[in-house]
Formats: sequence, structure tokens, C-alpha cells
Amino acid sequence: MMLAPLRSSPQFHPSHRFACLRRARAGAAAVSLALSCSFAAAAAAQEAASGSQAYVPQVGQQGKDVVWVPTPQALVDKMLEMAQATPADNLLDLGSGDGRTVITAAGRGIRAHGIEYNPEMADLARRNAAAAGVADRATFATADLFESNLSGYSVITMFLLPAINDRLRPRLLELKPGTRIVSNSFPMGEWAPDQQATVGGDCQTWCTALLWIVPAQIGGNWKLGGQELKLEQTFQQVSGTLGGEPLRDVVLRGDEISFRAGTAVYRGKVDGNTMEGERSKGAPAWRATRA
Repeated sequence: MMLAPLRSSPQFHPSHRFACLRRARAGAAAVSLALSCSFAAAAAAQEAASGSQAYVPQVGQQGKDVVWVPTPQALVDKMLEMAQATPADNLLDLGSGDGRTVITAAGRGIRAHGIEYNPEMADLARRNAAAAGVADRATFATADLFESNLSGYSVITMFLLPAINDRLRPRLLELKPGTRIVSNSFPMGEWAPDQQATVGGDCQTWCTALLWIVPAQIGGNWKLGGQELKLEQTFQQVSGTLGGEPLRDVVLRGDEISFRAGTAVYRGKVDGNTMEGERSKGAPAWRATRA
């Protein structure tokens, strides 16, 4: 949840909580807005309980590679929706800030982990998770995202600058096919998103989510039923021929592939150096192996 500089926001005052809750009750997005309010309320409660000045991050404060700007709660919800994140997933948030994406995911029963370089911000996120009652599913590491292990997660979320996205892209493309990656507002260079959506309502800035699904690597020559299957791949975009005839309507989504060859429709899954699945019109199942 880090981005480009904006003017600092004032520290939270307890009276702000009631204004937030009145707005939450008034709109259709009551749950999301109330959750957004809870982060500020938690900071105020921590300050009151300790009797001292609690750490309160300022919008636009400098970080290691970027400055901090929180993702609007409505967009956090949209990003998780686009990723189709469920309790079966394991989520990683890069540059997790005050923890709202991780905590929102944990509130939906998802195991979620955040990587945050600023130790004070990571501690704040841990306190926010404890206040939300999800500390058992929401964890945070004080670490450099470029030195962290990104594997083992089925969903990765981020709010980083384009240059940082570009640096991460080669590592992201090496992840398990089907891994869903969602970015707040910023693209991934030449890798076009599979889906893009913008939220409205109370969201005024940074309101667009972009989704990528890590594609299986299938470019090259294959053997399919005694014929040569030649595939050319640029990210999730694939073209090719089967027995010298051009493929049509090729779709690669993670490890799932479909295409038309002649009058048949092929649908299947990629598993390393093997692809196999079903054909249309009652034809036998198909299997391709890398040549």
C-alpha cells in the first residue's frame, strides 16, 4: 500500500470514529467503510490505552522505495473479489502498510501475510490485526520485498510504483501457473492484465484494480496424436499451428488451455511438459508432450 506522495492527513481523533460509522450505516458499503474506520479507531484506542503518543502514519511519508498511501477500502474489497480469494487461498501483500488488505482477507477466513519494510508500520499492522480479532490468520514480516520469498501463495496483492512492478515481473512469472496477482492502479509493463475494474461510490483516487493470472509456459514444439503442435507465447497470449494448420481462439488462463483446430475444440490442463484434456464432438481425449 505504498505509492506517490500526497499531502499528509491529520491524526485520527476519537470523534472521527462516529462520523465514519454514520457514513457506514448510510451506504450500501457499510461493512467495508466500517472496517476502514476501524484502523483509525484502533490507533486512537492504542494511544488512549498507553497514555502516550501512538505511532500514526502520515499519508505521503517516505519509505524505502516509495511513499505510503493507503488503498481505499472499497478497492481492497474489489481486489479480493477479482482474485476470487477464498479460505482455500494463501495471500501475500507486498508493501502491506497498516495491514488493511491482509486484515480484510483474514476477516474472510483467508490466511494472509504482509511484507513491510518499515518496522513501525509492521508493528501497527500487527496491532490492527489483533484489534480486529484476526491475528491468528493475519501475519506480518518486517522485510525487503525484493529479498523475500514470493512462492507458496495463490494470491498476491500490491500497491507499488510501475518501476517496482517491472522489477518484480520476472519473479512473478516464475510462480506457479494460476497464481492471481492484483495491483492497485499500476500496470506490469508489457504484461497486459487479464482483467481491469474501477470502483465508484466514495472512492475518489486510486480506484482501479488490475488482475493477472500467471500463465503456464507452453511456448515451443509439442507432439499431439502424431502431429506437431507449434506454439508461440507472449505472456498469456498464444498462437500456433497443429499439423501446419493455424490454431484459432487460443485461450491460456493459468494452467488451463483451450483452442480450436479444424472442426474440434480442445480443452485441457498444462502440467510441466504435458498437456491433456477433452475434445469436442465425442472425440477421444487428447494428450500432448513437449518435443
